[in-house]
Amino acid sequence: MKNKYIKKGIFCILLLATVKTATYAQPSVAASKREHVCIDNDWRFALGHPYDPAKDFYNGTGGFSYFAKTGYGDGAASPGFDDRGWRKINLPHDWAVEQPFSPKGSTSHGSKAIGRNFPDASVGWYRKTFVVPATDLGKHISIAFDGVFRNSIVWVNGHYLGTEPSGYNSFEYDISEYLNYGGNNVIAVRADATMEEGWFYEGAGIYRHVWLNKTDQLHIAANGTCVTTQVKNNIADVTATATIINSDKKARSFSVTQTIVDADGKTLATGKATGLTLKPFTSQDVKSVLPVTNPKLWSIETPFLHRLLTTVEENGAVTDSYTTTFGIRTIRFDANEGFFLNGKHVKIKGTNNHQDHAGVGAAMPDALQEFRIRTLKGMGCNAYRCSHHPPTPELLDACDRLGMLVIDENRLMGVASTELNDLKRMILRDRNHPSIISWSIGNEEWGIEGNITGARIAATMQTFAKSIDSSRYITAAISGGIGNGISTVIDVLGYNYVATKNTDEQHKKYPHQFSWGTEEGSTVASRGIYEDDMSKQQLVAYDRKQNEFFYSLEQGWKHYAARPYLAGMFIWTGFDYRGEPTPFGWPSVVSYFGMVDACGFPKDDYYYLKAWWTDQTVVHLLPHWNWQGKEGQEIRVCAYSNCDEVELFLNKKSLGKKIMELNGHLEWQVKYQPGTLEAIGYKKGVKAGSDIVKTTLAPAQIKLQADRAAIKADGKDIAIIAVQAADKNALGVPTAENEVGFSIGGPGKIIGVGNGNQTSLEPDQYVERANLVSIGNLKEKFVDDLNVKAEVAADYDDSGWQTAFKDVRDDNFGQKVKALVYRAGFSIPADAAAATATFFSKNIGKVQSIYINGKQIAKEIKEIDESPEFKLDASLLHPGINTIAIVATPLLKANIWSGVNTDPGLIQLLYPAASYKRKLFNGNAQVIVQSTGQPGQIILKATSPGLKAAVVQITAADK
Repeated sequence: MKNKYIKKGIFCILLLATVKTATYAQPSVAASKREHVCIDNDWRFALGHPYDPAKDFYNGTGGFSYFAKTGYGDGAASPGFDDRGWRKINLPHDWAVEQPFSPKGSTSHGSKAIGRNFPDASVGWYRKTFVVPATDLGKHISIAFDGVFRNSIVWVNGHYLGTEPSGYNSFEYDISEYLNYGGNNVIAVRADATMEEGWFYEGAGIYRHVWLNKTDQLHIAANGTCVTTQVKNNIADVTATATIINSDKKARSFSVTQTIVDADGKTLATGKATGLTLKPFTSQDVKSVLPVTNPKLWSIETPFLHRLLTTVEENGAVTDSYTTTFGIRTIRFDANEGFFLNGKHVKIKGTNNHQDHAGVGAAMPDALQEFRIRTLKGMGCNAYRCSHHPPTPELLDACDRLGMLVIDENRLMGVASTELNDLKRMILRDRNHPSIISWSIGNEEWGIEGNITGARIAATMQTFAKSIDSSRYITAAISGGIGNGISTVIDVLGYNYVATKNTDEQHKKYPHQFSWGTEEGSTVASRGIYEDDMSKQQLVAYDRKQNEFFYSLEQGWKHYAARPYLAGMFIWTGFDYRGEPTPFGWPSVVSYFGMVDACGFPKDDYYYLKAWWTDQTVVHLLPHWNWQGKEGQEIRVCAYSNCDEVELFLNKKSLGKKIMELNGHLEWQVKYQPGTLEAIGYKKGVKAGSDIVKTTLAPAQIKLQADRAAIKADGKDIAIIAVQAADKNALGVPTAENEVGFSIGGPGKIIGVGNGNQTSLEPDQYVERANLVSIGNLKEKFVDDLNVKAEVAADYDDSGWQTAFKDVRDDNFGQKVKALVYRAGFSIPADAAAATATFFSKNIGKVQSIYINGKQIAKEIKEIDESPEFKLDASLLHPGINTIAIVATPLLKANIWSGVNTDPGLIQLLYPAASYKRKLFNGNAQVIVQSTGQPGQIILKATSPGLKAAVVQITAADK
């Protein structure tokens, strides 16, 4: 990267701000040369191999490798590599979620057939061809990846750019000098997911966005703006810093303007510095302190966002501009009273979450991030811990917009340059998000958390983090060693599970230390299950502690709610996630920890938290009331509510009114009778809310409910459709397990399905499959001309022919040999009739004709023609060994050091995707539908044998 060689100035320019009111931002930003272009679409993908060169497209096998000589990317890294047979995909993409399940897969990663035991599915290649206009010559152009899992290597036009080991770091490469301006360019990415980085499902591939960034050589650095705020006496002092870089080969003089505007575009304050100069390949920080009077503060309830517009001008012309979204707010921890936001005490009511969702795995569309945050806020969650790595930027954007506090977590503890640089990259990228209140430097580092080594590492990382951002607090999540090691030096002590710890004793020993629960609960439950069934690996949804090392959800919350010095807690977890199916193994492939399942359907614990984490009146009953065969037997009935009292009725007969304990729940033992179970909640003696569960009939119909009626026709936006089985009275059947099939019409596509069942081994996705049939071991025979017949016949005996290309293809060869016949056999699988076969040919002669199984498919193709492709009729191929014959005039070497093409091409067998389907789990399933980019009506239809079909319509609109 060019930027790594730029010297950063040891001083900064401090600007005095001039306040402007009742004005609006000027359109100067529009004149900027900066472009931030998403290049997610139109990639090619194929699986490679970790150690077999033939299966890894012979990358790194050349006489000079890409480490030896600049621009020597070979195999699939070469710009001339023929990728026409690869699958066409759009990003983000997770190839792990496409794989089947296997008992040989990693249990912690959801038992997908990927990793050490599956070398044929553990390396992925991506390629994209793109055009850079000739007018871009002279610009600073870079390619930015938000995240690739993992150990990614990137080339552009055969030039090696770098390797990023972590699957969670964002990274960017300067490609300005490698580009073909006015022509085609090729990006190649190799990702190797053989080795796991975490202990949870992580996906595989380019699972986040990719961007092409274009700026003037004089520009604002990547992640080069920083905004901090201080509020006093109803005036916010906004400190805005911009790092300006001169990547040019000459000195540049310029000015910088920094302007704050509100959500309506109203200008609140402006500062300007003039007379600035930067020598080539140097940088300088420019700082403004901009006062904002009567600021609208960012908070959980009112997440008001401002924008900082930074503009760089040279001789009156804008060379660069950048918009930074930020919020004005203050944060403070108190060792005895907890956390304060804008001076107001806030009890942290958080959840831990991984980046993983039913149907799509780690490659989550942006709108799914918002869906998940809204789901969590629905139960009163006000904080999100990014477990256990830096998140995708769009997750933080959603938290900013919706009002969700965040712990942003570093992946790996350490003080070598690698770990510190990773920590720095996270902070620089994310520091302007008002939602972030704490940087976490690590999680459960068992080897060091309780010893002096851990204390030294933590102290160094904490000081280093504060040197980059002193406005936030540093935390670390600790599961053992409290009172020693890391816990003795960290700003905010993070307790992981207090059942085995004495927080009161720690607070007494370290009275000035801040603390909160970074993980609590760890309860395990299956949605809608109320009797343990170990044979099916299903666990009751009643709240209970997992074992003696953990509290129940209620016990944990009572502990934190009763202690003001504890700032709050983060439940493990908000959503279920693939992998870690504690306490089971195969065939469980999803965790049981979530307050909602992997689709976002609430478990009953969700309503316990909603009762005590929100001001909304909550009355929730469990279990369902479908207990045929248990008439007269006692059923455990629970009510979650924040009412003063709750009265339970069965078929309108009162079973008693009980007083609700603070942060508690109520229970009855009820002898089962079919009918209606109702709970009525009272506040101050007056009915405040109720919940009803009824015995249902058998499933009779399907119901579909989209989370929204309209989406953007941008090829990215999604609608999330809840699928439910209902009886003839339209009551949801809580025990239904019908298989439902889905079809879709209009400008939309299904990208994933799920049902929240931890033991479901059904596919998440139904995608087309591309099998590549290589053609090798060519033989050759010299002939007089192209008019041959016998040698191209399917049954011709070529056993006496010589190996092809044995002779050097020089001028002497061309004088001696007028034409050749090349022959080879290739194997077609038994199921090829279900596929579309395409021969992607490459010229091995100046003029050539092609025969497959004796039938001519191409006549006298010229070398100057682009490599053609041919659809092969199903009747032309047969299972087993087939033959190809190519009659050609010889290709000759252009010079003594060059070679000739010896690859005749390959055959792609493209198998269409099967129709989407999914079994219901306890009455529910989920379908995710994505825009294909055109406006119109998307129609999703759901069918199931014996049930009335359902249709939902979603509008895809340009605006």
